Amino acid sequence: MTRCKAPVRVREPWTAGVSMPDRNLPEWTYTPGMQLFALDSRHGLGEHIAAVLGVPLAEHEERRFEDGEHKARPMVGVRGEDVYVIESLYSDSAQSVHDRLCRLLFFLGAVVEGGAARVTAVMPYLAYARKDRQTKPRDPVTTRYMAQLIEAMGVDAVMALDVHNLAAFQNAFRCRAHALDTRRLFARQLAERLGDEPVVVVSPDPGGVKRARLFLEMLEAICGRACGFAFMDKRRSAGRVTGDLLIGDVSGAHVLIVDDLISTGHTMLRAAVACRDQGAVSVRGLAAHGLFTGDAASVVADRRIDGLMVTDTVPPFRLPDGPVSRRVEIVSSAPLFAEAIRRCHVNGSLVDLLEGPAA
Repeated sequence: MTRCKAPVRVREPWTAGVSMPDRNLPEWTYTPGMQLFALDSRHGLGEHIAAVLGVPLAEHEERRFEDGEHKARPMVGVRGEDVYVIESLYSDSAQSVHDRLCRLLFFLGAVVEGGAARVTAVMPYLAYARKDRQTKPRDPVTTRYMAQLIEAMGVDAVMALDVHNLAAFQNAFRCRAHALDTRRLFARQLAERLGDEPVVVVSPDPGGVKRARLFLEMLEAICGRACGFAFMDKRRSAGRVTGDLLIGDVSGAHVLIVDDLISTGHTMLRAAVACRDQGAVSVRGLAAHGLFTGDAASVVADRRIDGLMVTDTVPPFRLPDGPVSRRVEIVSSAPLFAEAIRRCHVNGSLVDLLEGPAA
């Protein structure tokens, strides 16, 4: 049995190089009534969010039984409180994604049972979001099933970063669904580095065109100049990807390939190779979630990609230490989540946070 009260500072060694793009958040006074829980204290993202907010993480207890069952409960009163529970749904050597999901569901239920006035599930990385529609007969629609599971616990809202399909995410949930994105986070990081050189934003597949265009608009607003746009043709069937047509001109430009996640990295590499073949000066990949599964380390090491930028929603534990991991830049999502939670707590605007003036 363990009692978890995470200190409000990040201790994990892998977070040492995390970039903090926006520390100029509005000052505010903590209003009694908010409780912030982080179930994954080893990851450190919950600690980081709490540190930016200036709110201590609420204490909770976790207990694992001999047969593998577990329980988690808040160690503070939540009756009448505005409660935010942070848990990123990824797998590692300690817990599968199913373990994390089950623990999150039961903890949310316990908080609702404890009389919380409002409960928000904050899932920086939302698992099972890639299968959002039927592409073959009798396919599961796991995005909808996830929504049904989480809603069954009685939550009032969910929050996630760069979901795979925004429309599917919004339509799957009947409660409030707060979809955050990385466009301002990444654009601010890159604006000063790009200078006046030609820049082209590329979507690695047709399904990501909207995401890439939104990032393009934010980048242009922050940089104060026009950038180019291109996208790749892509078809996936039975795990096999086909289509190598690049639509758009990248010759002589610095290319930014924008996606929601990097798993094996083959989609990113395929787009990078196509851009290099068409005369791109440099190619950098941007994605909110770095899963780095399978042989992703070899993709990260491939010199046709100049580097990758991801957030800290999933720790890059699958990449080996050394030259390979140093090719991945981690940008902290904590300031974005902290400000989104603050605004939800005081009924502020998330639209202004995501789409407001770039300056």
